[in-house]
Amino acid sequence: MTEAQQAPISPVNVAADLTMADLRHALAEGWRDFLTHPLYGLFFGAIYVAGGLALAWALTSRGASGWLFTAAAGFPLVAPFTAVGLYEVSRRREAGLPLSWGTVLGALRGRGDDQLLMMGGFIFVGFTFWMILAHGIFAIFMAESGVGSESLEVFRTTAGIAMLVVGTAVGAVIAYVFYAVTVISLPMLVDRDVDFLTAIIKSLRTVQANGAVMLGWAVVIAAALFAAMIPAFAGLLVILPVLGHATWHLYRRVVSG
Repeated sequence: MTEAQQAPISPVNVAADLTMADLRHALAEGWRDFLTHPLYGLFFGAIYVAGGLALAWALTSRGASGWLFTAAAGFPLVAPFTAVGLYEVSRRREAGLPLSWGTVLGALRGRGDDQLLMMGGFIFVGFTFWMILAHGIFAIFMAESGVGSESLEVFRTTAGIAMLVVGTAVGAVIAYVFYAVTVISLPMLVDRDVDFLTAIIKSLRTVQANGAVMLGWAVVIAAALFAAMIPAFAGLLVILPVLGHATWHLYRRVVSG
């Protein structure tokens, strides 16, 4: 199979019969991809770790450590775009194509039609929107408390706990929306000549048609990413690439035609 002989442009059909066994299979395949080509996974994982540490340092140095939780909650929004190179690694391994840093990093540019770049902009806007919304929630709950955002002490007050509950609920909804938009669309943009709106529609259709299973996958991703962020983001060196590779294999199970 040559570089040009990728999956056909159309039609794009999505499966409506996913099971939890498919998630286990995707994770197993993701782990195999990581073990086979660990340097690529560690590279992209390191970028994510470095970004998390830089964000934490920036907030702490500016006396805004109270925003660390908010930033960490929104950080998984950008994880799918970070995994684009991992999708290419899995695609090439599956197709028996040669792997090189040039081809893997080249996948970040998309297929030369700016569709992947548009999705990246969409994700960045989503992260920015979450941060703005989080500031609004803070203002609503904490405006009269006299407690600033510069300290984690904010979460020891009654208003701070209420803010945390509401913020977590709102953040979960936003995160799930972005998950539904990107979980299938990003690997599809790596694999096929489709526009980003078509990819988004297919992703949303997949989530709608396989509600329970795709919700389960969202929970697995969220729980794994948050657990991996606890030891100074270090766990992301392994968790992020495994999840990225696994998402590719789930995409391949979902999409046919």
